[in-house]
Amino acid sequence: MTATTTHEVDYVILGAGSAGCVLANRLSEDSSNEVMILEAGPMDHKLMIHIPAGVYSAYKDPSINWNYESEAQPHCEDRNIDLPRGRVIGGSSSINSMVYMRGHPRDYDRWADEFGLQQWSYAQCLPYFKRCESYDRGADDYRGGDGPLGVSSSKLDNPLLDAMLLAGEQSGQGTSEDLNGYKPEGVARLDSTKKNGRRSSAAVAHLKPALSRPNLKLQTHAMVNRVVIENGRAVGVEYRHRGVLQVVRAAREVIVSCGAIKSPQVLMLSGVGSADYLATHDIRPVHHLPGVGENLQDHLFILAAYECTKDVTLHKLTNPLRKLAAGMQWMVSRSGVASSNIWEMGGLVFGNDRVEYPNLQYHFAPVYSDYSGRDINLVQGYTLHVDQLRPRSSGRLRLHSADPDAAPSADFQYLSDEHDVRELVEGYAMMDELLTQPAFDEFRGKRIAPSPEVTSASDVEAYVRATCSTDYHPCGTCRMGNDENAVVDYQMRVRGLKGLRVVDASVMPNVVSGNLNAPTQMIAERAADFILGKPQLTPENVPFHFAAA
Repeated sequence: MTATTTHEVDYVILGAGSAGCVLANRLSEDSSNEVMILEAGPMDHKLMIHIPAGVYSAYKDPSINWNYESEAQPHCEDRNIDLPRGRVIGGSSSINSMVYMRGHPRDYDRWADEFGLQQWSYAQCLPYFKRCESYDRGADDYRGGDGPLGVSSSKLDNPLLDAMLLAGEQSGQGTSEDLNGYKPEGVARLDSTKKNGRRSSAAVAHLKPALSRPNLKLQTHAMVNRVVIENGRAVGVEYRHRGVLQVVRAAREVIVSCGAIKSPQVLMLSGVGSADYLATHDIRPVHHLPGVGENLQDHLFILAAYECTKDVTLHKLTNPLRKLAAGMQWMVSRSGVASSNIWEMGGLVFGNDRVEYPNLQYHFAPVYSDYSGRDINLVQGYTLHVDQLRPRSSGRLRLHSADPDAAPSADFQYLSDEHDVRELVEGYAMMDELLTQPAFDEFRGKRIAPSPEVTSASDVEAYVRATCSTDYHPCGTCRMGNDENAVVDYQMRVRGLKGLRVVDASVMPNVVSGNLNAPTQMIAERAADFILGKPQLTPENVPFHFAAA
């Protein structure tokens, strides 16, 4: 098939996900910049994307999801673990659970200290978090008030959420008014990427308002084959649109923003990666860069759940009439339970006294749910997840074949380091401590998960290995740095090539201690200024609470 050259623009962005949408907006603000963004998926017309409580349906919808799964994980009973990734404008920000969490300030200071990325301290990142955000409680030293991304504080009125907060006090695990503010420790109400009761995806917040600009073009249903590299410079992108092979040329830069799973795949298909490895797939090496696809990291979680003795949980939404009523209320006023992303309570806590800052994260829902295929069953109960935030295990992203349509091979090597097993066992103990506080006495029924037979430390470890799952935070596969295994430099320029950057969660040197959507958008905000040659915003040094201080 012969490729047709469509036209030339200044910047071509691959992927209209969390990072790509931010870049499309910022790069096209200057009307002299011609920008094109390519997205493999469709527009976000599905209603369940935009109704926050529709998250359970959205992230299982195969029409807007790549539906990947990991390779069999030998330390997790050889299970293939589901790995949903958004395949729609907005990317995974259109199908995720909307929790807005930046990670701990110390995460970014560690990037500066341990990876030689002095430009990535938290003081330098904070103004970009703030520039991106419009927080419904208003701006302050920590929060932004007029950015594109709508961020809402928790508002769901439910006694189980109150019990969870009280249990944080009773257990000594602590509480916080704002985990993205002065005290990033304790049990707290969580923020979410919502605005006026509606999901504020990256597409809604950044891309759609910019599409009216004549210098920005979005092409959906565009499957990228490769980046075109000539004489050490990225000059364009070869892609397929509705069966037609096309090439768009980039006068200035090609920016790969396909996420931690797709970005390394695109680079390898373009001949960028380990030369020896690419040759095994009959791909002509264009640029030897052995770090491409390495350092694959993620957060694992386990859960605990109890039946609830009082009729206060969200299980009633199983009833078709109640579901219809909730949907109608949302359609009319963007209010009610359908405006909730369900996971409105959580926390950042210490699993042991050996860590400098919280190493565990909670997500709490006033309902218990299980799936049968795409069908969800809601149970009168409540659920608590605990994530291990800083795993030592890491894996790699590879190819199954040189076919761009083939799913890549994601081998996370979950729990390959015994340290991670120990921390998840400690995480279970912390959950158990929290859920058995007096605050839950009036609600606590039979334990659903793990089964009541799980009592000993060995039982808990077996439960961890049998049930742990991803919290959908893959990152690190095109990491920033200065060493030979780094893929990009601190400005996210691919090392050794001109005109090519990677901007998304894959550039993180290691996974941050929280959800990844907020930091991914911050990274893209910073990248836009790097790309345009603008001075970086003035660093902001603000105080933070540290329990160890």
